Amino acid sequence: MSADTAHGSMKSYMIGFILSVVLTVIPFALVMGDMLSSEGATIAIIFLLGAGQMLVHLHYFLHVTLKVENGWQAMSIVFTIILLVIIMVGSIWVMTHLQENMMPAHDQIERVLDGQ
Repeated sequence: MSADTAHGSMKSYMIGFILSVVLTVIPFALVMGDMLSSEGATIAIIFLLGAGQMLVHLHYFLHVTLKVENGWQAMSIVFTIILLVIIMVGSIWVMTHLQENMMPAHDQIERVLDGQ
């Protein structure tokens, strides 16, 4: 195995860099330009592009492939995907419930103040 295949070439790093920039600029433009009327669609696109960016980093920068080390890296890919799903679903769950859990309602505050 040559040094270029083990560590990647300048071309592969540039492809990874360009893909990472594109996958970062698209969500930024969606949010800053208020391009979609649906908040749910915007969040879904941001999370999908974020997942894609993680896969780009795995392939182009960390050089994780299915062919190396008799497939052991394939297990790390599966583990990464499982973690990715857990993190994404958990993040969405937390963000959708933030409003409910941020502060008590006005009547709850009044009850606490009246009880003192």
